[in-house]
Amino acid sequence: MEKIDHVENIIEKPHVESHVDPHVKSNVETYVPTSGERQAEPPIEPVVDIHVFDTRLDDTSYEDWSDVEPHNNIIESVTKPQEKAVETEVVNIDEETETDEEPTMTVMRSIAKSITNRVKGKKKLKFVTPKYAMNNVEKAIGTKFSFGMILGVSLPPSLKQDLSFSNLMTFHYTPKLHISSTMVNGSFLMAVNVETEFIDGLMETYPTLQFLDGYPSVKVVFRADVYPGPPYDKVAVISGGGSGHEPAHAGFVGEGMLTAAICGDVFASPTVDAILAGIRTVTGPLGCLLIIKNYTGDRLNFGLAAEQAKSEGYKVESVIVEDDCAIPPPLEMAGRRGLAGTVLVHKVAGAAADAGLSLADVAAEARYASENVGTMGVALKACTLPGRIFTDRFGPTKMEVGLGIHGEPGAHVTDIQPVEAVVSQLLNQILSKETNYLPISRGERVVLMVNGLGGTPLMELMIAAGKAVPQLMVEHGLAVDRVYTGSFMTSLDMEGLSISIMRADRSILQRLDAETKAPYWPVGVSGNRLPAKIPVPIPRPRSAKIVEPQSQPLKLTEQGQLLELVIVAAATALIHLKDTLNEWDSKVGDGDCGSTMYKGAKAVLEDMKNYPLNDAAETVGEIGSTIGKSMGGTSGIIYSILCKAACAQLKTSSHSVITSKQWAKALASAIDAVSKYGGAKVGYRTLLDALIPALSSLEERLSSGDDPATAFLTSSQAALDGAESTKKMRAKAGRTLYVPREIQSSVPDPGAYATASWYRAAALAVNDKYKNK
Repeated sequence: MEKIDHVENIIEKPHVESHVDPHVKSNVETYVPTSGERQAEPPIEPVVDIHVFDTRLDDTSYEDWSDVEPHNNIIESVTKPQEKAVETEVVNIDEETETDEEPTMTVMRSIAKSITNRVKGKKKLKFVTPKYAMNNVEKAIGTKFSFGMILGVSLPPSLKQDLSFSNLMTFHYTPKLHISSTMVNGSFLMAVNVETEFIDGLMETYPTLQFLDGYPSVKVVFRADVYPGPPYDKVAVISGGGSGHEPAHAGFVGEGMLTAAICGDVFASPTVDAILAGIRTVTGPLGCLLIIKNYTGDRLNFGLAAEQAKSEGYKVESVIVEDDCAIPPPLEMAGRRGLAGTVLVHKVAGAAADAGLSLADVAAEARYASENVGTMGVALKACTLPGRIFTDRFGPTKMEVGLGIHGEPGAHVTDIQPVEAVVSQLLNQILSKETNYLPISRGERVVLMVNGLGGTPLMELMIAAGKAVPQLMVEHGLAVDRVYTGSFMTSLDMEGLSISIMRADRSILQRLDAETKAPYWPVGVSGNRLPAKIPVPIPRPRSAKIVEPQSQPLKLTEQGQLLELVIVAAATALIHLKDTLNEWDSKVGDGDCGSTMYKGAKAVLEDMKNYPLNDAAETVGEIGSTIGKSMGGTSGIIYSILCKAACAQLKTSSHSVITSKQWAKALASAIDAVSKYGGAKVGYRTLLDALIPALSSLEERLSSGDDPATAFLTSSQAALDGAESTKKMRAKAGRTLYVPREIQSSVPDPGAYATASWYRAAALAVNDKYKNK
């Protein structure tokens, strides 16, 4: 214990600062020997602290972080989870590492042993190791600690679970370094080293890619078939820029596209040394083409690297892409920015190089492509920078138009508009005759790229693409030959999209359609696009006879009139419940129960003109068909089964007029079918918890001699009571099964309540009709 106290005193002594060179950047590499020999030891060593916190959420406040010095305010910027107050125990790793075992595993076993013995006791552990062991600890962190999980060490399964995402592990190099692997603002964004960790994941995923051993300053991804080996016999196409735009640029490295990509830090240009390393790695006798986005840092760093490479004897050409159409002329020196249109230039240049063209010809084709592409972006939310707390500068009702890919402000902020209007605004700006950024005239052919900026669902991107194509054709008079939709050049998690338009002549289309092995270039897009696609008719069942469409009888019988009355009442009740059901379902489901019921009800009312209302069995069957086509999802299937089973039972009657007891048998058959195929039973918190009590009450009242209308009305109250009782039930089926019990108990099951509501409305309609007779 005396030794531990001594180490704690070392941590707290201010004069430790004197052993750290203030001019040396404070990161892991500062403290790890680069040439293999051990660095000289200071009289009093700095130490490495490894803090392990138990961060299960509860109502207590987060324990004080004052014993951990922040590095570049990283700790202060991380949203601090709540933590149970725990005592601190210090474990000196050095005293447990006097073995001949491989050092990294020694450190790991020491840590794992201490965690195994103490984490369950809710203690905060502080592991302390001397500076000379930093390399081993760094290896342990990098190879064994992944998002707080210990891998490769024998631990009980329950403890492994305890050490998963619910735990925050920070590694602090006293006095200045802080390395964290944790969730920031709800996403797995690291405080440091996100760029290299991305490349590591890319390497594990794609065997055709390779990277240089130069972390962290040199981050170069290149084709594994190009180097090492004989000098590359084609023009190398190299691009790059700051990280945070993934899959650009490393995701487009592959045969037929980029030969290498140089990655900078997040939103920062790669260094000259990194660019030079990439040039030297993949450039052969035919030289290399640098594709540079028009940002000052990229132009300067790639430019200096190009000049240095030329002085070393390499053939180098450069093409600068400036496809931004957001800012009207006159422009200052900075000019237009390079945006997602750069990816199309990558593809054109890569295909030209793969075809064996000379450096001058590849550069000419890339330059032509860059001069004939324009891009415009819009966002609803800016991006979240790693390790920083997100600040929303737009607000919930605004969108920003014309912004770049680094979170910088756009041309203007405006109210959120419908997607058609947003797409129209972007296209009008790109094709503006005033700016003439993209000199394309009516009657020409174009390529369209709809690019997600990182936080936009593919569904929304496809919707935008579906709106853009007809607008280009009708409003601008352009033929659209290719459409590329997806996330190609992002801005971390920005919620937004950009649209790029490129002139499409035969040579451009040939390059875009050329085969590539780049992982993130879209497949299935090449080939001539049809001007319009007409939906293909649904095939008929092979063995089914052709059935003429049903139609409502000219004159309704009493039963037909009653059915019409009941259908209208039930459907209307569901239409009025739309918002209430959606609100409840947002708490215990996916939030669309009301909308789903609304669709089905509206469709039934629309199709009712074709229902054979004088035939109860066929009418119930037709309702099932309507619901099956209109509602979709699980609810649509369940109600279709309900109606089809009831229809089958009603058809067993030899009389055209259905009695109340036959209706009760039909309801029983419907319930049995839903339970059989859906697996639900009473008490499972489903619509059956409304229907089963209703059936029991209906059968009981009819057996007691009540008139059908009264029995129906009484049973409808049982349905409402059954639906209300679902608040006390724990779900055993459906999405609600995964919702916490306390939330389940706050609202009734939306599906059960919807069922009880239409059942009640139908009963009231029947009762009112017979009362007024």
